[in-house]
Amino acid sequence: MEVQAGQKLGLIAGNGSFPLLLLDAARAQGAQVVVAAIKEEASPLIEQHGAEAVYWLSLGELSKLIETFQREGVQTAVMAGQVKHKQIFSSIRPDWRLAKVLFSLGTRNTDSLIGAVAKVLEDEGIHLISSTSFLEPLLAKPGVLSKRRPTEAEIRNTEYGRAVARHLAQYDIGQTVVIAEAACVAVEAMEGTDATILRAGEIMRSAGIESSVFSRALTVVKVAKPNQDMRFDVPVIGVKTVETMQSAGATCLAIDAERCLLLEGEKVLHAADKADVAVLSG
Repeated sequence: MEVQAGQKLGLIAGNGSFPLLLLDAARAQGAQVVVAAIKEEASPLIEQHGAEAVYWLSLGELSKLIETFQREGVQTAVMAGQVKHKQIFSSIRPDWRLAKVLFSLGTRNTDSLIGAVAKVLEDEGIHLISSTSFLEPLLAKPGVLSKRRPTEAEIRNTEYGRAVARHLAQYDIGQTVVIAEAACVAVEAMEGTDATILRAGEIMRSAGIESSVFSRALTVVKVAKPNQDMRFDVPVIGVKTVETMQSAGATCLAIDAERCLLLEGEKVLHAADKADVAVLSG
């Protein structure tokens, strides 16, 4: 952690519960949090978590973000919560500063875009720290985290899935694959993890094998990128992930140890145990 008690922390909030958890944890450790909530993504609940101030900004308003943090005296900031990949291609109009960033990009993937934004912030005196700051206890520890151990078939799926997912992750395509019988059923692209899992379930159902032993071996593998920048886009798993797996007929979840956040902590593992989902971190 790079923010001392009483100092101001800028929180750039995307979607999901991640920004809410980080805000609560930062405040509990004495930080004064100024939130820049992305209109197209952040939950209105962010205003109920005791921030010093909450400013609602459009995804395209990079200059306004910088001006807001500078006016508030923010020199350290953190990004938390996903900004959907498809937003890069949306109709949101960038301001001149973001337009300049977009024009400079060789590829419009998440890493290149947010990395370029992070450099602009740094140049303006706003240092971006790891999005796991204040939440390190929620990083997945190595080993079997669920009560049920993976079956041999699930372990084979995991080994194959990790090899596939790591190849994809190095191109910033997606970080999740869904495997059955050591065959790739679905690959994440712009739609996100939950949609990928549901699509895998639909593929299994459309093949008429939803109640077979084959579908019970459906395994979800989520990895970090080879050079994962922990300042943004860190892999996260929540109770909703487990619920989505249950809907799709998936029985095993494999994640990267120390590089994936269990957003609700033990609640995620309780949900997995209740659904008889094996969780393997390695």
